[in-house]
Amino acid sequence: MNDFIFQSPTRFVFGRGFVDRVGEEVRGLGARHALLVYGGGSAARSGALDRVRASLAAAGVNFDELGGVRPNPEVSLVREGIELARAQGVDLVFALGGGSVIDSSKAIAFGVPYQGDVWDFFCGKAKVGACLPVAVALTIPAAGSEGSPSCVISNDELQVKKGTSSDALRPRVAVMDPELTFGLPPYQTAAGVTDMICHVCERLFSNAGPVPVTDNVAHGIIRAIMGAARVVHGRPDDYDARATLMWAGSLAHNDLCGCGRGPAAGRRAGGWESHGLEHEISAHHPEVAHGAGLAVILPTWMRFAWRSNPQPFLSFARGVFGIEPDDDSDAARERAVLAGIDALEDFLAQLGMPRTLGELGLSPSDVDTWVRTLAQNKGPVFGEVRPLDMDDARAIYLSAF
Repeated sequence: MNDFIFQSPTRFVFGRGFVDRVGEEVRGLGARHALLVYGGGSAARSGALDRVRASLAAAGVNFDELGGVRPNPEVSLVREGIELARAQGVDLVFALGGGSVIDSSKAIAFGVPYQGDVWDFFCGKAKVGACLPVAVALTIPAAGSEGSPSCVISNDELQVKKGTSSDALRPRVAVMDPELTFGLPPYQTAAGVTDMICHVCERLFSNAGPVPVTDNVAHGIIRAIMGAARVVHGRPDDYDARATLMWAGSLAHNDLCGCGRGPAAGRRAGGWESHGLEHEISAHHPEVAHGAGLAVILPTWMRFAWRSNPQPFLSFARGVFGIEPDDDSDAARERAVLAGIDALEDFLAQLGMPRTLGELGLSPSDVDTWVRTLAQNKGPVFGEVRPLDMDDARAIYLSAF
C-alpha cells in the first residue's frame, strides 16, 4: 500500500425532504448573502428551485441568482457569475444541480477573490488559494463534485475542456435529497451511472498493485451502483435505489477509492486516461453527454491497455462480475479480462448508453482534431498503466467507432 493523504471535510446532509434544510445549513456556515446557481428548467420544474429560495429566505439569507448553466459548463457564464458575485457582495456560492452547476459554482468561488481571468486556473497560470465557501443541493448524482476537490470547465472559444483541483474546492455542505432525482430522464441517469463507475475505475487501473481494503471498497461501490441502476431503470421512483446512486456517486469521487493506490502521498491514484480522452470529445461537441462519451471510451481504452498490467483488470473482472480465469495460463487470464470488459460494456448498453462513437453522431474525421487538442492539454505522453502517446490516442479513438 502506498502512502496517502485522505481528506473529506464536506458535511453531508442526506435524507428525504432535506432540500428544505438548505437555509439553516447555509446560515450555519455564517453566510448572509449567497449566489444561487442552477442550470436549465429542471430545477424549476421539479419544484426544487422554489423550495431552495423559500428555505434561504426563511433562514434570513439574502441571495442573487444565476441560471442557465449547461452540461459541459462554459467559462463565459463563470465570468458572468464572478462579476455578479463581486457586485452584490456575495459571501457564499450555492449550487443547485449536478456536476456542471457545482463545477461552475466552484470556479465562481475561487474566481471572485482573484484579480486576473478565471481561465488562468485552468491553463496553469494560477493556483487556487482564496476561495468563497461553496454549498450544494445535489439533483443529479454523477460527477461526485459535491464532495470532490475537482472542477472541470469548457472554453468554447479555445475548444478545450480543462480541470483544476484543490482541497479548498470541496463544498462545505452537500444537501442530498434522493427524492429530487425521481424525475431524471433514463438517459441522464445512465450517463451519470457511467461517470460514477469510471471515477472508480480511473483509480483502480493503476500500477500500485493490490490494495485489498481499497480495492474491495471500490469493487463494492461499483456493484452497488450497478444493482441500483438496474432497479431505477425499471422503477425510477424507487427511493432506496435512488439513494444508493446518490451516495455512491459521492464516494466514487471523493478519493476514498484511491487510498493507497496513488504514486505518492497527496497525489491522485491512476492515470485518468479515459477522462482525458473523453474530455476532448465533449469539448469539441458539447452536445455529447460526458457519461455517454465515457461509456464508449472506457471499455475501448481497457481493451487497449490491459496487457501492460493485467493484475488490476483481472481484479476488476473478479471483484465486480465474479469472473475467474479457467486456469493459470495466459490465455485463460486474457479470456477473463476480456469477459470483464465485455460485461461492463453490456451493462452500460442495457441502460441505453452507446457502444460506439458513431452512435453519438461523431465521425472518424473528427479524430485528428481531438488528438491535436489532447496533445496541447496532456502533453506528448500521458497515463499510467500504459502511457499513451498521440498515436496510441488516435488508435483508441478510431477503434471506438
